[in-house]
Amino acid sequence: QVQLQESGPGLVKPSQTLSLTCTVSGGSITTSGYYSIWIRQPPGKGLEWMGAIRYDGITYYSPSLKSRTSISRDTSKNQFSLQLSSVTPEDSGVDFCAQNTGGAKTTDTSWGQGTQVAVSS
Repeated sequence: QVQLQESGPGLVKPSQTLSLTCTVSGGSITTSGYYSIWIRQPPGKGLEWMGAIRYDGITYYSPSLKSRTSISRDTSKNQFSLQLSSVTPEDSGVDFCAQNTGGAKTTDTSWGQGTQVAVSS
């Protein structure tokens, strides 16, 4: 079974860059058709798709976050990362990494447990 684990700082100061890493086990991020995904949920709000990196390294970003977001990967470690620059308190919330195997069913996506991020001075 695929397992994902987010890691990164729990507290980031405004204007700094948030950097998170997702470690994937039980499945390769380079398997054909797979997407490695970042999603976030601000307090009291719904889930927001941030972006993804495809199995071949192609990246996709939310239009609202594209200017501040960078997704990369380390295939040797089966990890992918998120960098969100110029953060503000509105970037606080729970960030999730996920892996989709190419389908549209809920069972086609595996989620990490999420990591809480607070942007505060």
